[in-house]
Amino acid sequence: MTVRLLEGVRVVEFALLEAGGVGTVLADLGADVVKVERPGGGDYIRRVGWPFVHGVSLMHHHLGRGKRSVDLDIQKPEGARLAERIIGASDIVIEGMRPGVLTRRGLGAEAMRARHPALIWCTVSGYGMTGPYATLAAHGVAFDAWAGGLKVGTTEQGFTTGELSVTLGTRVTPLLAATAILAATLRARRTGQGCALDIAQCEAAAAVDWLTIEGHRAHLRPETEVTGNPADGGIRREPGPAGMGDSVRYQVYRSADGHVLFMATERKFWEQFCRAIDRPDLLGDRESEEVADHALGDHRLRAELTEVFLTRSTAEWVEVGLTADVPIAPVNSPATLPGDPHFAARTTWLPAEEYGADLLPLPVHLVGDEMARPTPAAAPGRHTDEVLGDLGVSADELAALREAGVLG
Repeated sequence: MTVRLLEGVRVVEFALLEAGGVGTVLADLGADVVKVERPGGGDYIRRVGWPFVHGVSLMHHHLGRGKRSVDLDIQKPEGARLAERIIGASDIVIEGMRPGVLTRRGLGAEAMRARHPALIWCTVSGYGMTGPYATLAAHGVAFDAWAGGLKVGTTEQGFTTGELSVTLGTRVTPLLAATAILAATLRARRTGQGCALDIAQCEAAAAVDWLTIEGHRAHLRPETEVTGNPADGGIRREPGPAGMGDSVRYQVYRSADGHVLFMATERKFWEQFCRAIDRPDLLGDRESEEVADHALGDHRLRAELTEVFLTRSTAEWVEVGLTADVPIAPVNSPATLPGDPHFAARTTWLPAEEYGADLLPLPVHLVGDEMARPTPAAAPGRHTDEVLGDLGVSADELAALREAGVLG
């Protein structure tokens, strides 16, 4: 059976660029998401980033899916009144534009929630609604730079550059915001009272990296209070993944055709690995800790393991992990991941033939049922007549509004 978990939940989105990802998550879960866009091209996410598929940015194909599009000029009084009607018919409002844009049109959270007390209003912005950076213009990487996630380096030409595997702030915000929205929805249905949420993409980036940030904070305290892991001799390491550098039993190794991540830091896993490869000599004569033993700084053992892992392919090492119960993971890249057998077994692409580009689905699996698939990303204003018609706007009124430039 095909299931829409949020069937009957109505969302209106006033958002640009990746702030629209909040609506995408809710749409993927089955909510009816109406995206209000300005006439004359709509959200310019269609024209930014790379690559472009059939002349439209891949970002729009992904973030625009599952939504109905209404082109409406809210700067005109008639457009603002229509937007208010759409808001009044909704359970949730997503505001993802510069602060004040809706408020200046009489459509801000305070005014709308006074008229519709159960309304849930979620404002998504780069730096939040308060603080010294609240009005600072930015794009996605800025939020990871703020949160300490951008690795600064130098090119061969001597230019400064920044490296980032994935922009966490803009990717995690939709999940954080959707979680808060759904919690607020449960409360509103129980009490009749909605709320206003303030979600900052920079804070989402920081929240994901909590262990590293909290680790640095902890290291400000005396070493008598905050040490490293006793299994490693109590040596303070760089907080977070950066501290992996001198680990041996939790480390990346080259395989015959790629790389694997070896993670046998528990005594039982280490012993099972040594037996599986018929190398009991690697156990050595030192007493291994039961858990969290990284064999930190044991360069002799690291050299041995380097040679060992070169003897088999990545797939063969994963098979060792499965049969001997040892944590060994394949190291994929975004380009190679789709060829991984586990990815292929659990992931069904939203196909380009229907969606304009091959898209990753929301990774939520229902046991015994199937998640309903979202609709493809819409052209600007594709559903204007449909949405406004549901609000009682007649065909003659639609024609007059178009004549006045209120609708595209």
